[in-house]
Amino acid sequence: MTHTTLADWLRQAPFGLTLSSGFFGFFAHTGVLAALEEAELTPACASGSSAGALVTGLWAAGMTSVAIEDELLRLQREHFWDPGLGLGVLRGRLFQAKLAALLPVERFEMCRVPLAVSVFDVRTRRTEVVQSGALEPAIRASCTLPVLFQPAWVGGRPLLDGGILDRPGLAGMSHPRVLYHHLSSRSPWRRAKALALPERPGLTSLVLDGLPRVTPFHLERGREALVRARDAARRALEAPIVDGVARQRS
Repeated sequence: MTHTTLADWLRQAPFGLTLSSGFFGFFAHTGVLAALEEAELTPACASGSSAGALVTGLWAAGMTSVAIEDELLRLQREHFWDPGLGLGVLRGRLFQAKLAALLPVERFEMCRVPLAVSVFDVRTRRTEVVQSGALEPAIRASCTLPVLFQPAWVGGRPLLDGGILDRPGLAGMSHPRVLYHHLSSRSPWRRAKALALPERPGLTSLVLDGLPRVTPFHLERGREALVRARDAARRALEAPIVDGVARQRS
């Protein structure tokens, strides 16, 4: 019995790209994006939460995977580490300035493909999907990990990491065919939920096992995570999809 490869499936018709949340998982997401660009597989739209929102946001705004990689590999902790009093270790002002400087465009409406970013509204305790208006505040809010960052105030609302209730980042994805890159969590308190792949018609999940864990105190692991994710994604593109999942060991 022959199975369709991931690359064949993606070439059959337009598809959307969704990247999950995951602590400093933007290195791995960028590796996957690089493999897609090399294969000339361009998403028709994109969505994401947290680390996924950062990468899809930068890409949709006009940056290539190579440009994103260059920026990530230059990243140092002092570029975003700004402790201050508040409900979180970091104020987030350095991250805000860095993100604003990186984005080639300022608004969702100016992106090259439709983009949807998930955020968590502290007051309503619900996921909100942002897909219009100012780009930087939405991406910044989606990356505002509780405890690490103080809440991001946007439009008079305190917002936090979109992965709180929408870890896959799929809330804003309406395309009927979706490639979803799943970053497995290594936090014991959320393992059962985090390891479960989402299910919906037309969804194909990409899972790359064994990637290095990157943290603010181990940014040097980022290069290895990116390279291993890119190489594993290349192999996954040429491998068969089994039960809606393309899985590779990194």
